[in-house]
Amino acid sequence: MAPPQAPVIVWFRRDLRLSDNAALAAAAQSGAALLPLYILDDETPGELRMGGASRWWLHGSLKALDESLGGHLCLKSGGAPKVLAALLDETGARAIHAVQGYQPWDTKLEETIATHCKEKGVSLQLHPGRLLFAPDAVRTSSGDPYKVFTPFWKACLSLPEPRAPLKASKLGEFAKVKGEKLDALELLPKKPDWAGGLRETWRPGETAAKQRLSDFIDGALADYADDRSNLCGDPTSRLSPYLHFGEISPNQVWHAVRHAAEGHRGKIRKGAETFLKELGWREFSYHLLYRFPDMPEKPLRPEFTGFPWRDDKKALRAWQRGQTGYPVVDAAMRQLWQTGWMPNRARMIVASFLVKHLLLPWQTGEAWFWDTLVDADLANNSASWQWVAGCGTDAAPYFRVFNPVLQGQKFDPGGEYVRAWVPELAHLPAPDIHAPWDVPPMTLAQSGVELGKSYPEPIVDHASARARALKAFDRIKRH
Repeated sequence: MAPPQAPVIVWFRRDLRLSDNAALAAAAQSGAALLPLYILDDETPGELRMGGASRWWLHGSLKALDESLGGHLCLKSGGAPKVLAALLDETGARAIHAVQGYQPWDTKLEETIATHCKEKGVSLQLHPGRLLFAPDAVRTSSGDPYKVFTPFWKACLSLPEPRAPLKASKLGEFAKVKGEKLDALELLPKKPDWAGGLRETWRPGETAAKQRLSDFIDGALADYADDRSNLCGDPTSRLSPYLHFGEISPNQVWHAVRHAAEGHRGKIRKGAETFLKELGWREFSYHLLYRFPDMPEKPLRPEFTGFPWRDDKKALRAWQRGQTGYPVVDAAMRQLWQTGWMPNRARMIVASFLVKHLLLPWQTGEAWFWDTLVDADLANNSASWQWVAGCGTDAAPYFRVFNPVLQGQKFDPGGEYVRAWVPELAHLPAPDIHAPWDVPPMTLAQSGVELGKSYPEPIVDHASARARALKAFDRIKRH
């Protein structure tokens, strides 16, 4: 028999918040002592375990969550089934509450733990919280998953509105169980400490997430539809890492934005609709990953398995370091390295450059983003890279090859973005900054730019690269 004061385990995963947390709310309603638990499980995801920037964010997020729980968060490391089994034996807990996951390994992991719990007479209860719409709820008339975003999102909007967020539960007693120290998880970089830019840019945690959402609604939301692709300024929400780690839920974001748009017409309403559509792309990516769990490694269009990708480590390194000779590409890649983030427009530009100008496999870009983005999300990352590469279900046309010069001129017309991240070009006039190789020698000299020395020559010619990419894509089209 269970001891009289057997606790209830609240297994936090990527839902590191107190408000709108159905698992925590259900556990609190039981009246039993709570055992809030986080397991750093690198065994289950294997090669897809979190990258460096994500681990940095996780450290800050766990610290914030522990503080909000009054220091009662129990930290463990190891395979989740083994850790939970040991805790059940140690504490006599008779229930585990968690939010359901949708990553490729989550279903098997949850089934393994459910089997173990059944053997021990323990209840495992999985709750919603990661998505606005469950994957099984959004299907075509024939019962198949949607493979194109627009009809998918129309189907979502035809469903009942996502549930309203839950308020933070009143928490009672906590079980006392010895866990590991946060520093012992070794989530932070040591030598070298490359996270200085991340510390200057971000503040992880639920409180920061709510503040970020509030600031976005009060500021950039009204102009979001028109400005979201601009590279200068701060026109985007920057909510992606908070959503990824569950420091704020999609339901909280949805209802806050909808509420802000109520009674408004024009820009605010248009901005809200456009932003919620971006939230819909996140949903679409997760639904795809749930249906196609090998999406992070394999193209969704099987004909792309024979695509003639190149193997050019020197070019890949130039792209990673922001040394391609194309200013807008280099600015974005340096911003990524410094801050762990870049705007969506910049992501599309650098991704197109990698797969189409350099003809390097999209998986290499996906892997770099996985390690360097603070919002490295398996569903968004893999779906978006496949979209740019042309091999996804809702892929960009294969013949669409971004011209990085024109992209820079359109979305950074004054050159502020390039100047911020490529300081060696800071003194070039705005009309010249996106194509320094076309600048007269006298202007280059006056601006302190020496191509090939202070700033690299382009590693590939746009016209030639475009022709090469179209030839390769035409081969896929014919076969």
